[in-house]
Amino acid sequence: MSIVKLARPEIQALSPYEAAEQVDDTIRLNANESPRPCTVGNFRRPLNRYPEVRPQKLRRELAKRFGCEPEQLLVTRGSSEAIDLVIRTFCQSETGSVLTTTPTFSMYRHYAEVQGARIIEVPTLAEQDFAIDVDAILEACDDSTRLIIVCAPNNPTGTTLPRADLERLLELRGDKSAIVVDEAYVEFGDKPSVSELLGRFDNLLVLRTLSKALGFAGARCGGVAGPAPVIRMLSAVQAPYALATPVVECVEDALQANQLELARKTVAEIIDERERLAEALRRYGFVTKVWPSNANFLLIRVDDAARVMRRCGEEKVLLRHFGGGLDDCIRISIGTPEENGKLLSTLDTLKEDRNA
Repeated sequence: MSIVKLARPEIQALSPYEAAEQVDDTIRLNANESPRPCTVGNFRRPLNRYPEVRPQKLRRELAKRFGCEPEQLLVTRGSSEAIDLVIRTFCQSETGSVLTTTPTFSMYRHYAEVQGARIIEVPTLAEQDFAIDVDAILEACDDSTRLIIVCAPNNPTGTTLPRADLERLLELRGDKSAIVVDEAYVEFGDKPSVSELLGRFDNLLVLRTLSKALGFAGARCGGVAGPAPVIRMLSAVQAPYALATPVVECVEDALQANQLELARKTVAEIIDERERLAEALRRYGFVTKVWPSNANFLLIRVDDAARVMRRCGEEKVLLRHFGGGLDDCIRISIGTPEENGKLLSTLDTLKEDRNA
């Protein structure tokens, strides 16, 4: 059985948008485009023409990077659009629930609320470095649970999900739920992408992005990988021409071997800086906990988060303060060595104040 049947019936029956035919070296009078090229920018493809409805070359290149076949991938405007598409496809008001862990990325709840879907939140195990509790997830599922979304490595805790736990979840939920694994930070951990499981499990969807490891947050490009029938269905939901010509060309350039090597070196530097910063933070008496991380950030607990945030703000160092179940916790994105040094020198002044 396929998880296609879990989708909204009207979505299952939906056909993708059919765009006007695009053929090079022809007189194109079929798409209501301007006949005159735009003179702004220097792009390989003229901006007076619509981009491809689905950029096929980019799809093939990203499929290689993400470890799947082209027909198993839908290219999206970052992984945020992928989250939205998946939830819109499978859930609506009073039909289908979305299960997530907590704490986690807030946009899962946001997009579920937009659809009016019921939200089931399963706490992670705080006493075990926010480990994901698969037993609790399975117990919380009911007949309405269409989607189980797991962020691994998790934002904002940096913890991941062991492969054996994921496989157990995939096997036991079978065709009753789609298991969505958000791998926005996978390059910063020591485990490979779970995309290699796509051939074994028809209920797995994997979200990827170029925002983090490739440094392309401003381009808004990512994707969702999964069974080809599900990808075709998601494609019908996605608006046509989702990726603008400048974005497509920039990403194509970023996927060249020399650029990927630069990105690899940047990721290695971030990992080194993450470990250096974690060790330095543990020396401050007001930092009561530094959690291990498989992402490009650290989560810490401090005695007085408001005070730390205020002092860092005064020095123009921006951090992220979380409330709720993460009272007095701060997430620190890993910057350059110089930026991290500025953070530490700012925290030094707090240490001096406490000793005064």
